[in-house]
Amino acid sequence: MITVTVNGRQELLSIKIENDVIKEGDAEMLQELVLAAVNEGLRKSKEMMVEDMKGVTGGLQIPGLFP
Repeated sequence: MITVTVNGRQELLSIKIENDVIKEGDAEMLQELVLAAVNEGLRKSKEMMVEDMKGVTGGLQIPGLFP
């Protein structure tokens, strides 16, 4: 329905909204879907950053480095 792209700097790069979501005309539902998609994109971005940092640190748990 709604897809967002977020980079590793937690920046929203794009939002894609399918036409059937727009046609329904429910602004509140559309707002909730966009919010959920952005939050999911940010969550996945953070997960990817943590995994990348684990590779850099060799799996060491450095205090303050991982959220």
